[in-house]
Amino acid sequence: MALCRPVPIIMIWKPHVTVAAVAERDGRFLMVEEETDEGIRFNQPAGHLERGETLIEAVVREALEETAHVFVPRFLLGVYHWAHPAKNLTYLRFAFGGEAVGHDAGRTLDAGILGARWLAADEIRAGAARHRSPMVLSCIEDWLAGRRHPLELVTHYA
Repeated sequence: MALCRPVPIIMIWKPHVTVAAVAERDGRFLMVEEETDEGIRFNQPAGHLERGETLIEAVVREALEETAHVFVPRFLLGVYHWAHPAKNLTYLRFAFGGEAVGHDAGRTLDAGILGARWLAADEIRAGAARHRSPMVLSCIEDWLAGRRHPLELVTHYA
């Protein structure tokens, strides 16, 4: 009779891939105020990459769904890695800088989004305790520092 050995359980770890749209107009940044399980928070228009879409398609979609603004990405602002300390979740955020060029005032926003807000950098800094993550302020500071990377750094294979 053969002895049965316990089969090891292999835990597969993968980060949550997200995108964020960073747009500035007249010294104010496009932000969203949203309901979360941690209360009302501020974030850039952001969300998860969905199966079958490119990172660029994802950031355009998320900005429209959360703000009713048409976002045109112009550059890669940065790639941010953050492990949520209380949730055992890791996020890999691709933040794109660009322009909000159109607005559909009658569009219904995603569930949980209270509204789009245009905030000055000092207002964003002052509200850091209500940010969805530390990546929010990092993106603003990187924008203000002039970080700009060509979109060609992101390659999509169909």
